[in-house]
Amino acid sequence: MQGISIREFARQEKCSDTLVRRALRQKRLAAYADGSLDPTLIGTAWCAKNAKGANSSHDVRSSRLAASEPKGLSYSEALRIKENYLAMLRRLEYEEKSGSLIELAAVEAIVFEMFRAQRDAWLNWPTKVAPLIADTLGLTDIERLSAALAEQVYRQISELGDAPEHAFDAPR
Repeated sequence: MQGISIREFARQEKCSDTLVRRALRQKRLAAYADGSLDPTLIGTAWCAKNAKGANSSHDVRSSRLAASEPKGLSYSEALRIKENYLAMLRRLEYEEKSGSLIELAAVEAIVFEMFRAQRDAWLNWPTKVAPLIADTLGLTDIERLSAALAEQVYRQISELGDAPEHAFDAPR
């Protein structure tokens, strides 16, 4: 029997010839002895298992959209759901514009800067208070006292740095 070429088969099937060749290798399609394909196989389910074809992205996208759509809703119910979501989006926009809602990135930047300032203040603390403590206790070795205080402050800051981070996007 005389069939059609792989490229012609792919063109009529609206897929890539690579997809057809893969199907031949995986024995989902059978070729004639001369390498041509049976044109009656066009439109059959041979490519249903191979949705990753080059030109089948439209089919994959439409099936993803169909899978995400709720089943069995009436038009009025779908319209109600749509309006509810639009109302929630408008509320978020209003809250953001009015200043009662701020972006997470802005909050994270502010908190980061606050904690950096706290850390810097604590790292500078031993050199500020070592002379005062030495004077109060009558010590003469201020550098040694400052180094001991700095070591303890570094240890405390390191322990605080090991605390688990809070996931701001997780619901409470």
